[in-house]
Amino acid sequence: MANTQTHNDHNTTVRNANDIKVSTRTLEFAVYVLAVIATVITAAVVGDNASENGLDAFNAAQAMEYITFLTVGLMVARGLAKSGHRGHNSNNNA
Repeated sequence: MANTQTHNDHNTTVRNANDIKVSTRTLEFAVYVLAVIATVITAAVVGDNASENGLDAFNAAQAMEYITFLTVGLMVARGLAKSGHRGHNSNNNA
């Protein structure tokens, strides 16, 4: 949690080294969202033409499998980010 301290009539934000960002404000979440969108678009586009004998080379089931892998990867990454966080309240400086 960021603490606000006043020095010489200026507000400054002091961040604790153990602070972690909200998951929706991280780069990994943005990459996750983009990867899910790319997977959905790819599943919708690939294999829909007649040159592949009517076979869908990347179908919805495969797309959902990849989205599940991406989701599990994001959950593991956030878990690792939070596991390194020592303090559970704003008063803990350890």
